[in-house]
Amino acid sequence: MAAVKRGFPPIVDADTRVLILGSLPGEASLAARQYYGNTRNAFWRLMEQVLDTPLVALAYEDRLAALKARGVGLWDVIAQAERPGSLDAAIRAPAANDLLALIQTLPALRLVAFNGGTAAKLGGRLIGGRVPTLALPSSSPAHAARSFEQKAQVWRQLAPFVSFRPQ
Repeated sequence: MAAVKRGFPPIVDADTRVLILGSLPGEASLAARQYYGNTRNAFWRLMEQVLDTPLVALAYEDRLAALKARGVGLWDVIAQAERPGSLDAAIRAPAANDLLALIQTLPALRLVAFNGGTAAKLGGRLIGGRVPTLALPSSSPAHAARSFEQKAQVWRQLAPFVSFRPQ
């Protein structure tokens, strides 16, 4: 039996307009205790494109603050699961996060975006059309079917939903 992996708490506040949901953090992210902590994961570079703001060079806490300042929240569809390694295809016995309960606490929420196919498949069922959703190509280095620019083109669809909130 593979070790049970547990995700992180949500990064949201009452001004969250876009909630980006991954599947479950991979090994590097869990070890770093950071969302998208694998330096090969394109998430932070993709969000630079969406926000037109440098993020990669920032410390992790500053990255999170920059997302929150623009109304972007993070969480995962899966709270915990058995999984050897980091591939979504290896996930077994997943237990879902209570997405509906979280969504009810986000009055400004306008869009839920799924980072990758596993998140979209599982999360879409859980949300059930209660809020508009967008399936994004995975930022994972394992998803090499699209180039960075091809991924960024789809991810830029988030831009109209983000806002600027002075800190």
